[in-house]
Amino acid sequence: MFKIKDKYNIAIIGATGIVGESLLDIISTRKFPINKVIAVASKRSEGSKVKFGDNLLDVIAIDNYDFKNIDIAFFSAGSSVSKEYAPIAAKAGAIIIDNTSEFRYIDDIPLIVPEVNAIDIAQYEKTNIIANPNCSTIQMLVALKPIHDRYKILSINVCTYQAVSGSGKKGVDELLAQSHSYMNQQEVKPSVYPKQIAFNVIPFVDSFCENGYTKEEMKMVWETQKILDKNIKVNATAVRVPVLIGHSESVTIETQSPVDIKEIMSDFENNDGIELIDKPDSNEYPTAFLNGHGTDKVYVGRVRKSLDSDNILNIWVVADNVRKGAALNSVQIAEQLIKGER
Repeated sequence: MFKIKDKYNIAIIGATGIVGESLLDIISTRKFPINKVIAVASKRSEGSKVKFGDNLLDVIAIDNYDFKNIDIAFFSAGSSVSKEYAPIAAKAGAIIIDNTSEFRYIDDIPLIVPEVNAIDIAQYEKTNIIANPNCSTIQMLVALKPIHDRYKILSINVCTYQAVSGSGKKGVDELLAQSHSYMNQQEVKPSVYPKQIAFNVIPFVDSFCENGYTKEEMKMVWETQKILDKNIKVNATAVRVPVLIGHSESVTIETQSPVDIKEIMSDFENNDGIELIDKPDSNEYPTAFLNGHGTDKVYVGRVRKSLDSDNILNIWVVADNVRKGAALNSVQIAEQLIKGER
C-alpha cells in the first residue's frame, strides 16, 4: 500500500534523455510535493548534471543504485533498462511509473491515461508498477473519452503524423543534420530512420509485425482496447513526418448512436484536458508547431460528421508527444497516486 506523505523522494531514471528532462521540468513547475529528487542514468552519464528548477542535479549511475528510500520512480531509459531495474526498484518499495513499452500489455499492470481511466491506478498494488501508454494513444484517447461516454465508439480509424522527437534526441538530431545537409547540397545519410526524414514522409514507425502492420500501429490497437474499451475495433496507420515536436492525428470514429456536433463541441470546451480550436472561417485549427510544442493540453479541431452517416465523426488531434505523450502523463499519474486519504 502506497504511503501518503507531505513530501516524496523521487527518482528519474533516464534523466539525461528528452523525456527525463521534461519530467524534471514538469515536476518542478507543477510544484509536486518533493523531498528529494535523484537523477539516474547510464554509467556513461554518471557525473554529468541535469537541470531541476534553478538547481543542477548530479547524475547517478543506475548500475548499483539502491532504491530503498525512493517513493516514486519514473523510468524513461528504454525497455531493457525497465525490464532489468524496475522490478528491483519495485521490490525495494518504490512505485514505478514506466514510460517504456515493457509492461504495457501485462494484465496485472495498469495502463493509465488519468483523464480516461484513473480508477485503474489502484491495480498497481499487485506489482508496484504502473505503465504509461504510447504517446499516440494518449492524445487520441483523451480526445475520444468524452465521445465514447456519450455515444459509445464502435470503431476507430486513425492516421498519425509523428514528430521525430518520438525517437528521442537522436531523432531530433537526425532531422536537423539532414535538413542542413540537404540545404547545403550535401549527401543526406539516414541512420535513425530507414529513409531520409528531412523533407520527407515515412509510413513506418517502430518495426514491422508479421501481419504487415507496424508495432506502433498495433500499440494503438492493444492500448485502446485495454484502456478505453476492449470491444472497440481499431485500425491505425503510423507515419513519421519532418516535425521536431508534436504528434498530429486524423481520427475517424463510428459510434453506436448518431452524433450531435454541438454536444461534442460543448463536451470538448468543458474538458480541462482538451482545448478546442475549430473555426474554419478563420483558418483556426491545431498544428504541431503552434500547439504541440511545450504545451500540456490535447488540442482538437476539424470536427465534422461524415458526408454519408450521422454515426461517423472526423476529428484532428494534436499534442506535445514529449510532455503530454510521456512526461506529463506520468506526473499526472503520480498526482493521482498521492491523492489518498491522509
